[in-house]
Amino acid sequence: KMWLRSGVGRASLTAHHALPLRKRLSLTPFAQVGASAFVLAAGAGTPCASRCVSTYAPPKRTDLAPVRPQDIAAFKQMLAKDHGSGAGKVVTTAEELEPLNRDWLKKFVGNAPVGLFPKSTQHVSDILGYCNTHSIPIVPQGGNTGLVGGSVPVYDEVVLSLAKMNQVVAFDKVSGIVTCEAGVILQQLDEYLSKEGYIVPLDLGAKGSCQIGGNVSTNAGGLRYLRYGSMKGNVLGLQVVLPDGSVVDTLNALRKDNTGYDIKQLFIGAEGTLGIITGVSLLCPIRPKVMNVALIAVKSFEDVQKTFVRVRSQLGEILSAYEFFDRESLELDLAQLPHLRSPLAPDYPFYIVIETSGSNETHDNEKLSNFLETAMGEGLAVDGAVAQDTTQFSQIWALRESITEALSRAGGVYKYDLSVPIGVMYDLVNDTRKRVGDKGKVYGYGHVGDSNLHLNVSVPKYSDEVLALLEPFVYEWTAKVGGSVSAEHGLGLMKRNHLHYSKPAQAIDKMVHIKRLFDPKGIMNPYKVLQWC
Repeated sequence: KMWLRSGVGRASLTAHHALPLRKRLSLTPFAQVGASAFVLAAGAGTPCASRCVSTYAPPKRTDLAPVRPQDIAAFKQMLAKDHGSGAGKVVTTAEELEPLNRDWLKKFVGNAPVGLFPKSTQHVSDILGYCNTHSIPIVPQGGNTGLVGGSVPVYDEVVLSLAKMNQVVAFDKVSGIVTCEAGVILQQLDEYLSKEGYIVPLDLGAKGSCQIGGNVSTNAGGLRYLRYGSMKGNVLGLQVVLPDGSVVDTLNALRKDNTGYDIKQLFIGAEGTLGIITGVSLLCPIRPKVMNVALIAVKSFEDVQKTFVRVRSQLGEILSAYEFFDRESLELDLAQLPHLRSPLAPDYPFYIVIETSGSNETHDNEKLSNFLETAMGEGLAVDGAVAQDTTQFSQIWALRESITEALSRAGGVYKYDLSVPIGVMYDLVNDTRKRVGDKGKVYGYGHVGDSNLHLNVSVPKYSDEVLALLEPFVYEWTAKVGGSVSAEHGLGLMKRNHLHYSKPAQAIDKMVHIKRLFDPKGIMNPYKVLQWC
């Protein structure tokens, strides 16, 4: 049985196109395929037994002040004021602070004594002005879905959450430009835009939790990068509160503004080290009327590359995503997340998710059908399926998007987000498997269209022995092939000491100069991105 999905119209492909394809493809029925005998060695499904903050953290800075009772009283007074959006909130109990103090992988854990929830830019301005005056370190936090320890405290920094600044301010139906507060959740923004016929040019597995301000601050990439590009290309304006409490407002809705330095770009990807983003103006494309997704299996990573060339040639303007994952990743999905269902058995070395987005159902379906026939005829695809409805569409994507969750359930995980030339991308996975041996299980998946590999090593618990096998090996390997140690996750705490593998000394020096210009006391997200000296 073959899945067929035409997108918004929900009508299946015509018999003229569907039947020949059904005859040529050997497709399994849509049913849960049991995982193979794979079980993570010594501890699948067990919580990690140790934390990694001490491994990555530099010495605590003595020039930064601890939070005193009078500081908490001052914060409460500031956030009690209503600047038109309501009062903010201050939390100090262990129960309330726990989710602010740890990342969702439970890998990085801090000890913030207070969490602040402002409701307005003025609240943020008051807080930063006070912290700057008293040299109190502060960590901006969005949805806290990051994977490099960038959004949680290292020691006892104040956490400032943007969660309550979650309003859509304006939307222009003609230009497709939306203006919103930084705490708006990505999925909720996309649902808002869907009603207007538009789409957010960003899609992430964490879309149900991550916030648009955090997406901008980390220059998030995600699943739609191939079609719509990065946040740097789609953000039109920002409202940012600087460390001294002053506000830089470039929150315009202009696509073209050629008036000198583009200041907003400094804050996109700065991970909260230069200031706190409180407002975003974003250019959004028209929501596609027709979307299709196919899952195909191939025999080698060389065939993953050949298929990508064929996909771009035949699908062209309607191609919106091209993702790969290996057999080990699918086995892990099915073992750790029993609710997932796969239309293909976990018997093949590699799997590819192909998504198309367009406006003409007949045109798009024909192009996808022709591509699949060609791929089978040339021996590139050995099995495949196309979703027929919304449920199946989501279930195919879940196989790719849920790998991170499956890894988190299997135990501890060392995660590496790397830009690597496509031709050698999977060589790093193989080399890492040889190096780690039986001390961990290695998984490879990622965004082929933008050369972004997600290398993951799953272990029963974190250990210095495994870390020594991986670092700096992974970074040195990446540097030798001209890659980047961070493709889309940022540097955070985890990679701040490895920046030199991707940036020359002169560039790092200029980054330090910019940091000192904006944040001379170094209170903004300390210990992250750059070494403070």
